[in-house]
Amino acid sequence: MATSPFPAFFLPFFLGIATSEPARPGCRCRPLRPRAGRGRRSTRPPQHGRPLPPPPKMAAAAAVARGREGGRGCVPSQDGGGGAAAVKGAMAAEGPRSLFALSAAAVSRSMGALERDVWALPGHLLRGLLPLLTVFRLERAEGAARRAGLSTQPIWRKLWDDVMKTRPPNSENITCWRKKFLETFFSNVLHGVLDVSSDWRLNDHHFSPLLHSSPHVSQLTLCNMLQGAVELTAEHNQKVLENLASSLRILKFQHLLSSDQSIRRSLVLLLHRLIHHGSVSQVSMYSWPVPDTVLLVLILSMSAGFWRSGNALAYHSGPCGLCREEDKAQSQESARERAERGRYDERKWSDGENQKGSPRAPEEADAEVNGYGADTCLNSVLSRPRSPHLQNQSCEEASSKVPCDHTSSQGRSSPRCISDQLTRYPVLRKTRRRLKSAVAKKRRCLRRSRGPYADPEDLYDFVFTVAREDNSGLLDKNSTTEEENAENWTSSSPGSPCTGHAGCKKRGGSAGIFSLKAAHRFRSVSTLELFSIPLTGETCRTLSNLLSSWVSLENLVLSYNGLGANIFCILSGLRALSRHSDCHLRVVRVSDVFSHMPCMELVRCILSAFPQLHTLSVSFDLKNQLEGNRPEGNPSCSEVEIPESCLEQLEIRFPREPLHTTFLLPVLKASKSLQQLSLDSATLPGSQELGLLLEALKECNPNLKKLSFHDVNLAEHQKEVLLLLQDPVLQEITFSFCRLFESSTTEFLSEIINTVKRNSSLKSLKLPGNRLGNHRLVALADIFSEDSSSSLCQLDVSSNCIKPDGLLEFTKKLEGHIQQRGGQIQFTHLRLFQNWLDQDAETAQEALRRLKAVCSVVNDSWDSSQAFADYISVM
Repeated sequence: MATSPFPAFFLPFFLGIATSEPARPGCRCRPLRPRAGRGRRSTRPPQHGRPLPPPPKMAAAAAVARGREGGRGCVPSQDGGGGAAAVKGAMAAEGPRSLFALSAAAVSRSMGALERDVWALPGHLLRGLLPLLTVFRLERAEGAARRAGLSTQPIWRKLWDDVMKTRPPNSENITCWRKKFLETFFSNVLHGVLDVSSDWRLNDHHFSPLLHSSPHVSQLTLCNMLQGAVELTAEHNQKVLENLASSLRILKFQHLLSSDQSIRRSLVLLLHRLIHHGSVSQVSMYSWPVPDTVLLVLILSMSAGFWRSGNALAYHSGPCGLCREEDKAQSQESARERAERGRYDERKWSDGENQKGSPRAPEEADAEVNGYGADTCLNSVLSRPRSPHLQNQSCEEASSKVPCDHTSSQGRSSPRCISDQLTRYPVLRKTRRRLKSAVAKKRRCLRRSRGPYADPEDLYDFVFTVAREDNSGLLDKNSTTEEENAENWTSSSPGSPCTGHAGCKKRGGSAGIFSLKAAHRFRSVSTLELFSIPLTGETCRTLSNLLSSWVSLENLVLSYNGLGANIFCILSGLRALSRHSDCHLRVVRVSDVFSHMPCMELVRCILSAFPQLHTLSVSFDLKNQLEGNRPEGNPSCSEVEIPESCLEQLEIRFPREPLHTTFLLPVLKASKSLQQLSLDSATLPGSQELGLLLEALKECNPNLKKLSFHDVNLAEHQKEVLLLLQDPVLQEITFSFCRLFESSTTEFLSEIINTVKRNSSLKSLKLPGNRLGNHRLVALADIFSEDSSSSLCQLDVSSNCIKPDGLLEFTKKLEGHIQQRGGQIQFTHLRLFQNWLDQDAETAQEALRRLKAVCSVVNDSWDSSQAFADYISVM
């Protein structure tokens, strides 16, 4: 007869724990007295025979249980780690332990031997076991839990609360607490801020913290002295680095400090593995007040896919194995091509066909005459990108439009000249294969001749050729020639975007564009973000040169970098990049304290070069007093014609500049696909400007869904505000700190409410910082009255001097309207940040409790004593 699996499976372990010994002090387990025949296989009292000895596993469990001294409890943690007090605390809520609890605790300690059987348990048994497992076993139980229809999310969430002891930002948006915990756990262990012995669930001798959590890490932050980079590139963490190469997508650097050469070398190995041979697609750098030029240029150049392989990439007393394998594969491919070409030539000879040798002579002569340039260019070709979806073109593609009359500073032919010569005749394919094979062979020989150890100078050689600071520049900062000063960013060649115009003065020597072309090209990232990192002229020239051929770049964010006049240098690189047909740039965000050119002019410059952009954000805090002093050779973009663009989102923050619709109109006309428009801190020079803007939006942008005004004085534009609220296309309207009710009457508020009630397309209305006060908030509840056709889902009334009694009255009125409509209402979200709800905590709690039964409420514990004096008028 079939029996339940519960007794057969758990009873031996229960017997091993429930011995006849008296309970130890502090132990909650009451010893059980064995009955006659205890220990036999039969469940009935035996009539004769001797009892069987306990199974070995049972005896081991009993020995472990008896081996704990007083104060530590009688149930140890799994696999010999930690004490039983934590397990006892986890079960404290159950009161006296049941048979199941005792058995589950015993099984959890023997998971090493019973894991496969445990995963086959029914769901109702597995549910009780999962909270008793260590992180190592819990992570392995994920598949079994899923098959049993169980979720481990509550257990991981409790782990977060118990171990991290902090509330993660945007916790409401976390969909997988398992990934969130293991990713944060990896980072904390790596930086030494978490002790794995602090919790019994982390203390498992089978568990290697970095190794077992690394497959779940998609975002990693390195900071300070880059100790994390040193640890990850250590020989005992090779497997960890391999896991990160597959899982990591975002690499961040924060609060970096100057580091020595050994740490930089570790960083080189890390970036090469994670970017060039990995999956990192985004590099972000934050808060570096005094950046180390060498370190910054190193990160930028390797993020762009540039590096000189060889000894500089020696990895554990040997060159990069992945590079070596790819070189070997390329060499074999070249050998096959030569063999096939030879057989083809033999067949042609045997068939009596004339070989076309005459055209080859001048081509091979060209290649031999310009041998140095060919080697330089083909080195870049040989080290083509490793990822097909993030391809970076070689140097001949980066300069295909440049005439071949340029020479390098050494007097040799430029690589781009060779590229034109190599692509001039189709028969040259055989010659190019021979050259590629020769160059690859030469490079491998060079690696072997240098030996397995890296030259200490290799790291600096490349960095300082990218952003050179010659001593001659220190002696004579005006060493640039008149011809260089005459060049401007609008006419810069794609291969040399920043060549020393007056807005981007050099300190001797070029920014190293030819050295970049001589370097090998690997896979590059698609997103680059620089936040609060001052960029000098030298660094800007390097970044400009990198941008000029960074065709895989999709998102560029430059925030508070103190660009000043160097903005023209960045624009130079972007314009060079725009000439590439395979350019992928779609998002550009530029923000800074001072603007060196008018916002609308910068918008027109970028859009004229990149009509394929989807998002453009330009933001400045203050207007530069020297804005009118444009560097020589940098013409204005105000007259540049903007082609039809794919722009979908436009954000402009004016440094208290007048908003002239005549300047914005060409941008709107060219952006037929615009869906979001945000205008911040603009001043309206005339009473008709806003009306002209609304007419332009209605005529030129029929697909506009979201419109936002922030810190724009609309007190005298009530008519235009009502026109916007009745627009049948707009779905989200934001009037943030726009002084809507500064000089209005009660009739204006009634008109707003009635207009919104009739608009069935508006989904979100945001009114933060408009001095609503209690009485206006209560009036807004009428938007959801029984006679309303509004589809409003979200309402933002943050920073509006709302007190608890006003919020409670609004809640009661809203509940009445919902009852009248039979509970049918689309209102789902209410935002209440920075209101005066702390003045009566009890009333505020009652209002929030009742509101949360109706919709999702987002608020904070803001201290109302921080309120501004000008809000006193609505008290």
